[in-house]
Order: sequence, then structure tokens, then C-alpha cells
Amino acid sequence: MLPFCALALNAQTKAKTTTVKKTTTTVKKATSAVVFKSTLDSASYAFGNTMATSMKNDGLNSLNYDLLIKGLKDAFGNATPLIPKEKSQAAINNLFVSVSKQKHAPAIAEGKSFLEKNKLQTGVQVTASGLQYQVINRGTGIRPKATDTVLVNYRGTLLNGKQFDSSYDRNEPLSLPLNNVIPGWTEGVQLMQTGSKYKFFIPYNLAYGERGAGADIPPYSTLIFEIELLKVNGK
Repeated sequence: MLPFCALALNAQTKAKTTTVKKTTTTVKKATSAVVFKSTLDSASYAFGNTMATSMKNDGLNSLNYDLLIKGLKDAFGNATPLIPKEKSQAAINNLFVSVSKQKHAPAIAEGKSFLEKNKLQTGVQVTASGLQYQVINRGTGIRPKATDTVLVNYRGTLLNGKQFDSSYDRNEPLSLPLNNVIPGWTEGVQLMQTGSKYKFFIPYNLAYGERGAGADIPPYSTLIFEIELLKVNGK
């Protein structure tokens, strides 16, 4: 039998020439079953699960759980909030806007690419806000103000050509106040003289934004409108 020092030396020598593969065994710890001991216990879990399910349906996949728990404890313990009440809703809204932008990134990119190319087309003009327009027919009448009600014919389409609305199809012009429509309309129609027909290319932020409109206009949609200004009715 070799003495201990010889065994150690022999092991070191073999280590230089032999590759030893180690097998790591992962031991899974059994998770204890959750026991609801009271109505408060079951309701507490239900609150958390219901809120999370709702937020997940809105596109949110995770939260900072430590700060979520602190927020709950601070509220129930009447502690001074780390974020003032008037800023809390803004923080929540900003998070959901960020999540929504990630979800609809392809639509945002499509609109941006279209507008970059479209502004190079002959006759297309661009305002300071990013609204693009093209004069089809230039009228000679008065221009409306933002506080005026106007009578218009119009047709609206998505970038893929799908029509979502048309007064022409209904054979019924629309009367509307310019201060109660999407920003692209409020700005664009004021550029027109009565009797004009313009084509507008409206970025999502001047249209229906991150929410879209109903089933026909998805969030972050860049829109195309042909608008014919028939009459200015004043305030």
C-alpha cells in the first residue's frame, strides 16, 4: 500500500494526463402545498392572481414584485407613498405605453418607413408636426378655423389600402366641429379652402395613437384620408 503522500502525488500526476468528467446531479426541492387558512388568505391570493391576469391580458409580463409588495404595505400601513398620488397614474400609463410600443413595433416601423418615402413624392408637402398632404384640387373659398364646423366628404384607408370609412359610400357628407376630431384633421382641414380636395397622410400620433379605433383601425396606424371641404359653417 502506498503511503498517503505517494497516493496524493500519484493522483496529481494522473490529473495532468486524464480528463475527469463530473456529473452534476440537480436535486429538486419539493414545493410545499399552499394552504389557505382563512377567507383573507384565499381572497388575498385571488386579488393578486386576478390583477396579474388582467395586466397580462394588457401585454404586461412581469413586475418588480418587491416594490409591488412595498406599495401594498405602504398603502395599508398609511405610510407616505414613495411616488406622489398625482404621479402614480402617469407611471402606470407610461409603462403600458412602453409595453404597447414593443408589441406594435412592426406597425410603428411600417408607418415611419412609409412616411419617409412618401415625403419624397412629387407634390407631397410636410408640416412642422409631421402631417403630410397633397393637393388634388385647390378651391377658392374661405379657410376654416379650428373652432368652426365644416361639411366634408371623405374616404379613409390604412396603409394596406383597406378602407375603414367613407362618406362617399354613404352618399352623405359629414358635418363636424374641427376641434373635436383627430389632430391630423384639425390641422389639415385648416389648410384647405372651401371647394378643395386634399389627400392627407397622417402619422399615428396625429391620428388614433396607441389605442387605435374600434376593430378597423389598429393601434399605431398611419392613416390616409382624402378630404373634400364642401362648406364652412362657422362656430
